[in-house]
Amino acid sequence: HPAELPLARAAVAQWAQLDERLGRETGYRRSGNLRLARGEDEIATIRALVENQSAAGLPISWLGSLTEVREIAPHLSERVLAASFCDSDGHADPVATVTAFLERARDLGAMLRFGERVVRLRANAGRVTGVETDTASYAPGTVILATGILANDLLAPLGHRVPLRRPMVTVLRSTPTEPLLTPVLGVANADMAARQELSGRLRVTSGAEDWPGEIVEEAGRPAIRPRLRAIRETIEKVSSVLPAFAGLELEGVWAGALDLTPDALPVLDRPDGLENLVVAAGFSGHGFGIGPVTGEIAARLACGETPDHDIAPFRLSRFRDDARESAPLTLHG
Repeated sequence: HPAELPLARAAVAQWAQLDERLGRETGYRRSGNLRLARGEDEIATIRALVENQSAAGLPISWLGSLTEVREIAPHLSERVLAASFCDSDGHADPVATVTAFLERARDLGAMLRFGERVVRLRANAGRVTGVETDTASYAPGTVILATGILANDLLAPLGHRVPLRRPMVTVLRSTPTEPLLTPVLGVANADMAARQELSGRLRVTSGAEDWPGEIVEEAGRPAIRPRLRAIRETIEKVSSVLPAFAGLELEGVWAGALDLTPDALPVLDRPDGLENLVVAAGFSGHGFGIGPVTGEIAARLACGETPDHDIAPFRLSRFRDDARESAPLTLHG
């Protein structure tokens, strides 16, 4: 989306230096992104993507044949007809990255608390005056609400709501294998994605499907259970473009839900009437990639400062200003 592109480009610049800034490994590798076309309709979609993104200033190229695509990813099948390639894209290890941020925050004096669920925010006279958890209560200075799919559980009692669909995505992770894939793989309609981690494991994701809303506890943590059908379909779709995947062993299977807004843009805003509350939610599957920048935006808002980026497109009030059609899911994984 043109409104999100400046954030994405700024985040790409930060990712290259994040290990040094945090003093820890994030597993980041800048290896490009291939968006694959597997049929004539997808060729048209990818061509339009290249034209539009090029016009917006993104360095992205059109690969019009399987031969050209295989120069970047030689293990792809003949199902692939064409692709776009953005060499400035990359990927990182999500667990290592989040752990690096947490440990750096602790170094700087942050207090971290886990296993404590926030159950409500109390407000009075235009301020959040209390954060209540299942074990304690806190009097906050400023609250950043970044609870993703559960944002409205805390917002709605305060008279605000982010319109969210919460589709579910299945994730499969293989055991380590030989190098098969350098760039991240996506497809025109976002029904699968794949990448190979530095460990040699392939991490692949399904398209989005309706999620019934059930969260279970596994090993003391919240979890969403995937469906067997989605696991089978994901294996089939990934193997159709990367045949070697079909012969690998699976090390892990899980699912996650996305906080998808009608226009697939996040909310980065102070809701009207609550001067010490900042909402950072609705990232629509893009949140990890642009996190280094949106985290800074939320921090500036919390400190009463003006962010370095234009955040007008991300205001919460946009959903009551006009009727917006639901945007399709374009990227995740």
